[in-house]
Amino acid sequence: MGCDGGTIPKRHELVKGPRKVEKVDKVAELVARWFYCALSQEKLRRPIVACELGRLYNKDAIIEFLLDKSPDKAPMESASHIKSIKNVTELKLVDNPAWSGDKESIKGDKYDDLQSACFICPVVGLEMNGRHRFCFLRSCGCVFSERALKEIKSEVCHK
Repeated sequence: MGCDGGTIPKRHELVKGPRKVEKVDKVAELVARWFYCALSQEKLRRPIVACELGRLYNKDAIIEFLLDKSPDKAPMESASHIKSIKNVTELKLVDNPAWSGDKESIKGDKYDDLQSACFICPVVGLEMNGRHRFCFLRSCGCVFSERALKEIKSEVCHK
């Protein structure tokens, strides 16, 4: 049965210490920001819009959020600052030619490389995967890496 005199329990076997707080995986958080809509949690697909806070959304998710003002629906924290479609900017993104995407993985038996992205910076060629900072111009919606903006050193879109 146990504890019948043959064994003497130690302190660490009897006393449970405080539980360790689980840390959020930084890589998983970056992947979620750059590959999934902040409002609907679906994969990002064109047209993609961004707010002034830098969060990425599917445009149809934002339109549905703005149209559905029923009182029983709880307000979403990630889009509570968006009051109209004018608060978001549609992004002009450049496709990554090296990204194969979901074309090959129909069965789900393919390895998904989380460090490759479907969009790149048109000036420098950095992938938009969360490792590098990216900026967009609110006037035209063009997206550049922060490194490219430092090299160009102009406030005007290169296009």
